[in-house]
Amino acid sequence: MRIDPVSLRLFVAVVDTGTIAAAAEREYIAPSAVSRRLSDLEDQLQTQLLQRSNRGIAPTAAGMELLGMARSVLNDLDDIQRQMRDFSSGERGLVRVFANLSVITEFMPGCLRSFMARHPQVQVKLEERISSAVLQGVASNAADVGLYAHGNSQADGLVSLPYRRDELVLAVPIEHALAEREHVGIREALAYDFVGLHNGSYINQELLKAAQEQDLPFRCRMQVTSFDALALMVEAGMGIALMPRLIGERFGRLFGLRILRLDEPWAMRELRLCVRDICNLPRAARLFVEHLRAEACR
Repeated sequence: MRIDPVSLRLFVAVVDTGTIAAAAEREYIAPSAVSRRLSDLEDQLQTQLLQRSNRGIAPTAAGMELLGMARSVLNDLDDIQRQMRDFSSGERGLVRVFANLSVITEFMPGCLRSFMARHPQVQVKLEERISSAVLQGVASNAADVGLYAHGNSQADGLVSLPYRRDELVLAVPIEHALAEREHVGIREALAYDFVGLHNGSYINQELLKAAQEQDLPFRCRMQVTSFDALALMVEAGMGIALMPRLIGERFGRLFGLRILRLDEPWAMRELRLCVRDICNLPRAARLFVEHLRAEACR
């Protein structure tokens, strides 16, 4: 047995107004249709719900019990409709984002803060991935939006849009042989031990490629998974490291590191944003993409 929500709504209207005519007027339906709906509801429940008299209509004991349940059900249905409207408008939703470590560390904190202030009911699920895994995640629908370093990874079959640019710099301990320099070429830097990021990271790939082009070894003493760990290892004299300028300058102040410009064209790199299909993104994800691009233009 399935009870029609329309019949419940009409039942509540009749109890509220006291007459079928008044309920019909409130609900914009013919009185005969209201009467028929109520009779069908009583037949379905095999219970008298209303007492009819010259003074109007009043609920029976069973009707009073149904009245409370009906109001609760109708409120739940109204809430479902309201929440679904919020999803369709983008006021509510979930955005799945994969981004590489540089983007997360450099740009995401401020961007997420301003986005959540505008859209407090949208949840952003952010996960760190190397750039190639970002692209794979978006292509396989594990993420709605991807942010990655363009160059070693290609966004085949995806929509790829410009996001930001950043610069890779060299961080060295303050007592290092290169510490008095303002800038350095990669050939000179490769003469020293490095501290690297995890396998597959854009920065490690660039260092390996540069070492191969220079026909020099890339001496990586250890690998870590975050820029703060990278900076701490440099401070401890475990090696030198490449990192984005914004991050390098921040940790340089914290840990007393020297930050040197790298005289290589690939030190200036492009960060990009990718999606499967911009037109078919969920509304909340589209709002997030628009926010990312607007923030990048400031």
